[in-house]
Amino acid sequence: MQLGYTILYVEDVKRSVEFYQQAFGLAAKFVHEEGDFGELDTGSTSLAFSSRELMRRLGKQPQAARADAPCFEIAFTTPDVAAAVERAVNAGAVLVQAPQAMPWGQTVAYVSDRDGFLVELCTPMTGSP
Repeated sequence: MQLGYTILYVEDVKRSVEFYQQAFGLAAKFVHEEGDFGELDTGSTSLAFSSRELMRRLGKQPQAARADAPCFEIAFTTPDVAAAVERAVNAGAVLVQAPQAMPWGQTVAYVSDRDGFLVELCTPMTGSP
């Protein structure tokens, strides 16, 4: 098995793709012409978006995300967490937690995107387990 992509259920796919391009510097990989599905290039996996409306048409009942009660998070690694937070906030993200040094050596911060998904911005893990 190999992780292919993570799909976030959002209100407006195009708006979400544009936000992630501006906030995190990701490139669009695919956006369907009807606007119900899109993917961003994030390396070996893709970050994808599906409209909640499409999911409802497919018989699912997607719920809106809440940064204050997350069920998961997306994490992007960067050598400069403070600069990444500033870029994201300038693009419309909401600061949830300012950069903090963690006991295991990482610097970690959190923002939420325009749909309420929690996004971790952190330095890469170093060292061996």
